[in-house]
Amino acid sequence: MPSFFPWQVWYLYRNMNLTFDDTGIAFVTKTDPDLRRAHLLFSTLAHPWMVKWFTFKIRIALKLHLPVSWILKPTIYRHFCGGETLESCLPRVKQMAACGVSSILDYSVEGSEKPDGIDASLEETLRSIRFAAGNPNIPFAVFKPTAFVTKNLLEKASSSETLSLTETEELNSFRRRILTLCQAAYNLQIPILIDAEDSWYQSLIDELVAAMMERFNREQAIIFNTFQMYRRDRFDFLKASFAKAEKGNYFLGAKFVRGAYMEKERERAKKMGYPSAIQPDKENTDRDYNAALKFSAEHIDRISIFNGTHNEISSIYLAGLMDRHGIARNDPRIWFSQLYGMSDHISFNLAHHGFNVAKYLPYGPLKHVVPYLLRRAEENTSVAGQTSRELTLIELERNRRKIQKHIP
Repeated sequence: MPSFFPWQVWYLYRNMNLTFDDTGIAFVTKTDPDLRRAHLLFSTLAHPWMVKWFTFKIRIALKLHLPVSWILKPTIYRHFCGGETLESCLPRVKQMAACGVSSILDYSVEGSEKPDGIDASLEETLRSIRFAAGNPNIPFAVFKPTAFVTKNLLEKASSSETLSLTETEELNSFRRRILTLCQAAYNLQIPILIDAEDSWYQSLIDELVAAMMERFNREQAIIFNTFQMYRRDRFDFLKASFAKAEKGNYFLGAKFVRGAYMEKERERAKKMGYPSAIQPDKENTDRDYNAALKFSAEHIDRISIFNGTHNEISSIYLAGLMDRHGIARNDPRIWFSQLYGMSDHISFNLAHHGFNVAKYLPYGPLKHVVPYLLRRAEENTSVAGQTSRELTLIELERNRRKIQKHIP
């Protein structure tokens, strides 16, 4: 298992002529007012107590059915979302595409566990697949499995509990919905990213996604599973998934992320008295993440890589692996990705140097994506250095533009 040290980052920067520090490239799509708004937003996010107070007040307002759009739409919604509909995202898709950055339109409405809500999510996700097929600047579709089934049923089906006839039929309906989405992606040749969920029912999803890959990934990776590398077992699971794909003669689509449910995972493990699935510290997570990239690059003939990270080291590391293994920067089997509104210094500089980059561009009616927006706010305060890095880069670019305006 490889270690990854700062001197290696320096070596790659020097030998590949690749840097993430060019703010002129990073913020090429941002106007001066855009940068002012971003500076104000991240200055607020830099104060955890303020974020807690703000999210608490917004949640109360929602419960009381008070209007919140007046404060959210021009601020956090505008910064992190593309629009309310697929069509309304097109100006931002086109703007980023002009700089070599593609988009992934992510329907970020919290799934309703009622039948009509599940049906609506299914229809919208199918629309997003067809929409991507009609636009070369949208290379992937994406969905979250829990949008199409109740979490309670997933948890029960993943345990040793016996399901009732009704529950068995509901589970079969869930499987049919996933098949419908994967079949649509395959028919239109649009790779589709299937998000990871909580560890206590992820194994059921893993089994289902593996079956979809075996069915549809015969010529190339169309179906992608998500590997949350903050879990202790995911590097071993990656190797096992590769072995299964090799034996079954299909391609493995691997989307790598660090993970999003750490606090919830640890709290549940403590409450129920079982070992936490989460790595003991960030160092181990980083080690396994970069090990997964190395393993996948070494098996690029079988594994397609989707590197979903805001981590500069992991981004430069994969770029270096590609260079070392003679993989072209625009090889369609390797993509880098960050969330819209974050880490533009990584996204746009990678694209400027010829790498495949796609921004996750969330969309949906404001009132329905508020939970997503509140998570964005809270996660920015919990990820060490994320907000301060964004602020520093924004300030550098604002100063650069001021100096440039005064140069004759």
